[in-house]
Amino acid sequence: MTDNHRLAPGDTAPDFTLPDADGKEISLSDYRGRKVVVYFYPAASTPGCTKQACDFRDNLADLNGEGIDVLGISPDKPAKLAKFRDTENLTFPLLSDPDREVLKEWGAFGEKTMYGKTVTGVIRSTFLVDAEGKIEVAQYNVRATGHVAKLRRDLKV
Repeated sequence: MTDNHRLAPGDTAPDFTLPDADGKEISLSDYRGRKVVVYFYPAASTPGCTKQACDFRDNLADLNGEGIDVLGISPDKPAKLAKFRDTENLTFPLLSDPDREVLKEWGAFGEKTMYGKTVTGVIRSTFLVDAEGKIEVAQYNVRATGHVAKLRRDLKV
């Protein structure tokens, strides 16, 4: 579906430093020693992305209780992310990757099929990075609805 390099379990997670909704720089390495879900989504405030973000929000206490943090990454600018966060009461960092460099490095940007057509864009993807910075779970082309529940079942959280 895409000729991007795909990450797989056991790979070292590519480090990144991106601004959050308030412009504060957040790095993946800030989370070393804890597990972190890194998920990539196409656009803030769209129906599917809102559903997915709210599912993460609603399950955050249980994930945090198991030592798992959550980071959401999209190509949106920080101001749009701040509005999304505030409107939906999101309580985990949303990071801005407008140049799509991190999306590409993680294999979450490229060709995909949408409504029967091949387009280039963000590939909705979710990863679990372990405490040592290795990919534990790599999921591409995930569905927005029901994805967090499936992830929780897979992780036994």
